[in-house]
Amino acid sequence: MSERVFALLVRLYPAAFREKYQQDVLQLYRDRLQDEPGPVRKTRLYCDLLVDAAVGLPMAWRNSYGEVASTRVATDASGLPSFHMLEREPLRPGSVIVGCVFSLTALVALGMVMRIPAPHRYSNSREGLSPVETVLDRLNRVVSAPTGNGDNSDTTTVNGPSSQGQAELRPGSEKAQAKAEPLTEPQKEEVLQGVSDNLTARYFDREKADAAVEKLRALKKQGAYDGIVDGPTFADRLTADIRSATGDAHLNVAYSRNSIQNAAPSRPSTADILRYRAMLAQENCSIEDAEVLPGDIGYVKFNSFPEASVCGGNLRKAITKVGGTRALILDLRDNSGGFPETVAEVAAPLFARTVAWYNPRAAQSATTLKPARGSTLANEPVYILTSPRTLSGAEQFTYNLKMLKRATIVGETTGGGGHVGAFHRVGDHFGIGIPETKITNPYGGPDWDGIGVEPDVKVKAADALGEAEKMAAKRMQ
Repeated sequence: MSERVFALLVRLYPAAFREKYQQDVLQLYRDRLQDEPGPVRKTRLYCDLLVDAAVGLPMAWRNSYGEVASTRVATDASGLPSFHMLEREPLRPGSVIVGCVFSLTALVALGMVMRIPAPHRYSNSREGLSPVETVLDRLNRVVSAPTGNGDNSDTTTVNGPSSQGQAELRPGSEKAQAKAEPLTEPQKEEVLQGVSDNLTARYFDREKADAAVEKLRALKKQGAYDGIVDGPTFADRLTADIRSATGDAHLNVAYSRNSIQNAAPSRPSTADILRYRAMLAQENCSIEDAEVLPGDIGYVKFNSFPEASVCGGNLRKAITKVGGTRALILDLRDNSGGFPETVAEVAAPLFARTVAWYNPRAAQSATTLKPARGSTLANEPVYILTSPRTLSGAEQFTYNLKMLKRATIVGETTGGGGHVGAFHRVGDHFGIGIPETKITNPYGGPDWDGIGVEPDVKVKAADALGEAEKMAAKRMQ
């Protein structure tokens, strides 16, 4: 560190300090520099100077702005200077530079923290999730993305499955916030009757539905619900009772703080359809990356399974780009799901034969998947990267390939969301979510709903790509 550099460092101190001590400090530096020969001692000297500056600078500036200004430096009993009464003066350029550097560093750090993904919220509501919204998302009730050829013939599904898209509860009015008022007996009677009627008419297992209805009637007769006046408490109690009678954890009665509209949402307009397609095009159909990694390893990262009629070509192009590689990594760590048809279309090039295919959203959940023609990936190793943000359709894709032993799953357990269900209004602030189709799993045993898909190789999601690359390279050797 030259004397000029050290002099610039001294200029960071307040003017009153420099006026009094600058020459003495520079002379001390020259003396120390002569007394410290060799690179090791000089390095130690520089470290001492930097530490002293880091500690002394804030103290010097803080003590330079006392409440009472003074033209002279106060001294203590021993005659040594005290710097708590130095004159006020504008900040020096060096101090401004240091402050700017610290501010920019803090701003960059804040930006990095803000980019850390938050836990996934199933709803796209702008407010916090109400219980009804939670039920809808838990059952993955679907408001279908606009489809079709631009006319108004496309419909929005309300009470039934159509895709693995995200659900959104639309209250009758944003101003229709429910006031927490005690439930009356007629209100509870209306909800009980609505729950019973919907179980009887819609639940796929009629025998269990009848058993649940009989249990509700018996409990009401016994006065089990007489003391309940709180909406969420009443909904939770009804949920527990119908689940205990049916053994089905997918049945849910929920209370909404908002008044639930009775009519189905209107069909999407042509403008809605165009906006939807424009959004997909702008985001490249959620395809974040498609490239060939070192070692001839294909890598594709996409964050949803969007509508095939709009984005099928983009996905096929991404898969074709890595089609000649010796291994394939599919990054689904931020994939929140989408359409079952798109899930099947992405999976088809990975098989050389027809296989059993599981789609819990279809009336016939156990179906088959035919291979894509001319695929060069059918016999290459596949690795799927997962995280707790891997949801719904992405879990269906991951689960099927794992059960068919077609892919190695690397990362963390997926989010665990996804059976089909429909929501039905049973009162101004109550609704019931009902599975209306019987799920047949061709692979046997439980699927991912509520528990997620366990990876074959458990590592932190952030480390999954590196681990998959290592595994692919080792297998190819």
